[in-house]
Amino acid sequence: MAKLLLKLQRYFRRKPVRFFTLLALYLAAGSLVFLHSGFSGEPTVAGSPRSPAAAEGPGLPYLGVMQLSRGFKVAATIPAGGRRHGPWFRNTSKEPSDRGKSRDNSGPRSRALRGRSGREKEEDRARYIGCYEDNTRQRTLRGMSFFDYKKMTVFRCQDNCAERGYLYAGLEFGAECYCGHKIQASNASESECNMECKGERSNTCGGINRLSIYRLELAQESARRYGSAIFRGCFRRPENVSIALPASQLMLNMSVDKCVDFCTEKEFPLAALAGTTCRCGFPSTLFPLHEREDEQLCAHKCAAEEFESCGSADFLLVYQTQVQDNRCMDRRFLPSRAKQLVALASFPGAGNTWARHLIELATGFYTGSYYFDGSLYNKGFKGERDHWRSGRTICIKTHESGQKEIESFDSAILLIRNPYKALMAEFNRKYGGHIGFAAHAHWKGKEWPEFVANYAPWWATHTLDWLRYGKKVLVVHFEDLKRDLFVQLQRMVALLGVPACEDRLLCVEGQKDGNFKRSGLRKLEYDPYTAEMRKAIGGYIRTVDAALKLRNLSGVPEDYYPR
Repeated sequence: MAKLLLKLQRYFRRKPVRFFTLLALYLAAGSLVFLHSGFSGEPTVAGSPRSPAAAEGPGLPYLGVMQLSRGFKVAATIPAGGRRHGPWFRNTSKEPSDRGKSRDNSGPRSRALRGRSGREKEEDRARYIGCYEDNTRQRTLRGMSFFDYKKMTVFRCQDNCAERGYLYAGLEFGAECYCGHKIQASNASESECNMECKGERSNTCGGINRLSIYRLELAQESARRYGSAIFRGCFRRPENVSIALPASQLMLNMSVDKCVDFCTEKEFPLAALAGTTCRCGFPSTLFPLHEREDEQLCAHKCAAEEFESCGSADFLLVYQTQVQDNRCMDRRFLPSRAKQLVALASFPGAGNTWARHLIELATGFYTGSYYFDGSLYNKGFKGERDHWRSGRTICIKTHESGQKEIESFDSAILLIRNPYKALMAEFNRKYGGHIGFAAHAHWKGKEWPEFVANYAPWWATHTLDWLRYGKKVLVVHFEDLKRDLFVQLQRMVALLGVPACEDRLLCVEGQKDGNFKRSGLRKLEYDPYTAEMRKAIGGYIRTVDAALKLRNLSGVPEDYYPR
């Protein structure tokens, strides 16, 4: 036996190619045996342990258009109670499982239905109801909306709309998702919904100004309620209340839930409780929500809820519903080439992306960028792909601070933020993405001290360079923009040369967060700045403060100095 092994060893040493060929054949044979052991050759029978319906355990992820292979042995992972359903859908389907076998699968509607997996058909989490017309000026679904030009799928749109309690989810242009409680347009031909989903090529996601609409099957009636309405405060009744808040209803058993639910059904973003009357409307010049009153003036108990306040005839308790105010959501490129290049300049982490979001809503025009960030483009910043000198965008994002780069612009909005906050925001973006967070190891490791040493001086030189080389610079402090958005946004829009529509700016106030606001849930439990860091940053703050005052501008806000 030993002689035989020795001969084989010598043979393969002389002909290594044959050795590796045999090794590959051996591994391939082993793989086939393994795969054969995982599949059954028996036909699947409905209700049998080997049927696909029985093979869906709760631990399996959503597979999009993929279905579990026939006879795949995962039935052992299923608990005795069966599959756990999500909180927002129920199985209402009473149709036989072989429905639609004889249908023609060539049309767009068939493609949309074919893309839904077997699990979705069984659980019927959403029912496709057709292709509908849409208009950028008057949306068919007027609730929440979001875009993703890279990863949009039918399920993602349905899930987001259902989570917020909407009845309908619609997809448009392959990448846009719209939610609503009511369809306010007529049907279109199914052939006009002909665009594939960006994140799921086998599914159809509407077309150009065409929506593929699904009705969401909600698990509970309560899911249709207002969900997480935002408390806006107590306000004095406007003079022309019937014009300012055009929809109203008498509710003898008034409660916050009932009024918010009524206004949500009527597709209004504001619900105002006035004793036994519920009023609905939009923020407007007649009712701007800028002068809040003492909440005690609205502290009148609701008839149906002892521990809730329902306001009075003279003082209204106002909530913002989940209905999206669409008066400021339309955006487009400039109709003609811009005569001047306006920079939206800031140090990284100072809120430039948020400011772009506000400017786009306030003006109705896309903003551009000195760079290209694919993640921002995929989230709806369509000007991101244009060259920064194209002249098609209202202003240009930039973090540059060199003289040559600064002098390339005709004017600038210079956004300045507290360096302590800006440095932490940029560190989170660098290691966790636009709305993510740096890991604990990064804060405790060498990355954070090195980052502060390199970036903190840049925070100061960035502002000093723009003040020195900029031709026409409007300074806006991030903290002032958060505190008084309406006034600061008016200043910014005026520099851009666009007429400021007050109702549109009021609409922006209700949509101010956008998709790039970090959650406040993951805050550091300690101060990452050492005494040495604070001493250096304090010096930079004093330098910038002096430079601002030298140009007869207000210095940095007081909260820059607490450390």
